[in-house]
Amino acid sequence: MNFFSRNSSPRRTGLPAAPAASGTAVLPDPGLRALTGEWMIDPAHSRIGFSVRHAMVTTVRGAFPEYESRLHFDGDDPARSTAEISLSTASVDTGVEQRDAHLIGRDFLDAATHPRMVFTSTSVEFAGKDVYRMTGDLTIRGVTRPVVLELTYIGYVVDPFGYERVGFDGTTTINRSDWGLTYNARLAEGGAMVSEKLRLQFDIAAIRTPSAA
Repeated sequence: MNFFSRNSSPRRTGLPAAPAASGTAVLPDPGLRALTGEWMIDPAHSRIGFSVRHAMVTTVRGAFPEYESRLHFDGDDPARSTAEISLSTASVDTGVEQRDAHLIGRDFLDAATHPRMVFTSTSVEFAGKDVYRMTGDLTIRGVTRPVVLELTYIGYVVDPFGYERVGFDGTTTINRSDWGLTYNARLAEGGAMVSEKLRLQFDIAAIRTPSAA
């Protein structure tokens, strides 16, 4: 993914322009080659979360603080970059213990039977200035379906401790019933207690993985 160009300041950096109408290929920034390699999400500075409409008038927000990630950035051919994120379903946190217990139960995530929720990328394409579109397979409760993430590049920096970091935000909206999350309760006034639409949010700071000795 072409999320960054070589720069030591935290400001937003330039990205390659979209291909010209003539069909002439746009070569990646040569500086990206230095950043080709393996990266991982820094949990201390990232959030993988969701939001869903509740009782038709409020929004419940939550996050999955426990996860593993593998990111590969290809500076020569950004379209060949890949990402895999595996989240612990039992780690869901909405700030309300009783609600979290319901979410990890059989009505929703069924964490005892399906302890992981996994996203694996299948393709990456340029969508506009600082924006990329990543298509991938999302697996929840043993059901795998394609989703498309809209990713916005934030920037590249070397922090005071010498770590190389890149940042980006991603979001997608899914229909939870497509993954078998069909539990609901009806309101007396009509409508559902929990919306079918679920917005997934990825606020990511990734750091380079040290190469093996």
